[in-house]
Amino acid sequence: MLKFKKEDTVKITSGKDKSREGKIEKIDQKNKTAIIAGINIYKKHVKAALTADKKGGIFEIPRPLPFSKIALICPNCKKVTRVSFAITKDKKERICIKCKKKI
Repeated sequence: MLKFKKEDTVKITSGKDKSREGKIEKIDQKNKTAIIAGINIYKKHVKAALTADKKGGIFEIPRPLPFSKIALICPNCKKVTRVSFAITKDKKERICIKCKKKI
């Protein structure tokens, strides 16, 4: 089980977007990265293709951030927190370190 899930609210801890908040749109488990809405946006210059109907221009593309640069915001206490795990009868659950409630 991962510390982060899709639709979690996170805060950026380092880099050009430090201290900004956003929701996770997509997670790559293999590379341990996440794409966050409106965060880590880069511009890509694309040349128009002559044969196809592809248009050229400058496009804004979100790039993934590693898990080490983001911190989870607990939905219960609204604080930046780390995550612990608790095993109940039949499943594993994420627990907020600060408020000790289920995330």
